[in-house]
Amino acid sequence: MHLLRKLEKPLFSNGYALSAETNRLGALNPTQANLPIEKIRELFALQGYVWLKGFFDKAEVLLLRSRFFNAYKNSGLLQPESDPQEGFFSGNSESENNPKILMEFVRTAAYEAFCLQPKLWQFYDDLFQSPSYLHKRKIVRYKTPDHSNQLLKGHPTTTPAHYDLIYLRGGNDKVVSSWIPLGDTPIEMGGLVYLEGSALLGKKMEAEFAINNKNLSPEERISAYNKNMTEGGWVGKDLGAMAEKFNTRWLVADYEAGDMVIHSPYMIHAATDNVDAMGRIRLSTDIRYQSIREELDVRWENHWTLEDML
Repeated sequence: MHLLRKLEKPLFSNGYALSAETNRLGALNPTQANLPIEKIRELFALQGYVWLKGFFDKAEVLLLRSRFFNAYKNSGLLQPESDPQEGFFSGNSESENNPKILMEFVRTAAYEAFCLQPKLWQFYDDLFQSPSYLHKRKIVRYKTPDHSNQLLKGHPTTTPAHYDLIYLRGGNDKVVSSWIPLGDTPIEMGGLVYLEGSALLGKKMEAEFAINNKNLSPEERISAYNKNMTEGGWVGKDLGAMAEKFNTRWLVADYEAGDMVIHSPYMIHAATDNVDAMGRIRLSTDIRYQSIREELDVRWENHWTLEDML
């Protein structure tokens, strides 16, 4: 069994503490990327996720990280004279309000080529046993460090708990998400956390949603923002309370550049706050593949833009 290392401080997510002392934290189970695809398929069905260690060439991932932060070199986001690849935050919160750079980056050929590299699409071809398709809407997220622990409780400053099908109901439930840390991301930097065993819970929630929303119009039913959903389609913001309610644990990990986690569209996940002692910015991308033979959610066939309500 993979053991959780000792954490010096409790984790926070959206103002709520998630302490290891509550026994509601566990370790994500790592899997070697060269495992036969049949075994990976079995683990995915069993766990709802597979954390593939060293799937990508680390140098290639770090090069993409450098490209991203070089674009922000004169924005005030980074510490002056620091190596952009390190992503040291300047502490200037006003520098974060520059969506133009972010929207330009997700349209660059370098980022597109990374997401469509042969090793990745061939992996998905093998996983699906079918030619694979990459959704055009691809997301890059960065999170600056925060050490105040004085966030307004419940105010969303990082990704609250959700499962991805909430945002992809216009297609099918065979889509698989890739979460890729673009740089080493220890637990304190706030990478994704997964609710253990929650793929079945997500299916149950989705079945209840279908019943409760049967009288809505087709457009409303597929919207994560319809009148019967919580704000933004979130399952919850208080991760500790969720773990208690469902008698389970949040699984956390020290991710490294080169890792990739694939997860089911029903797997509940969230992010914790970045409290990195070195002041590094967390950077990641999440992209989605599916079999070309399955129905697509056409809303995801446009480039990602902020506030696109998906």
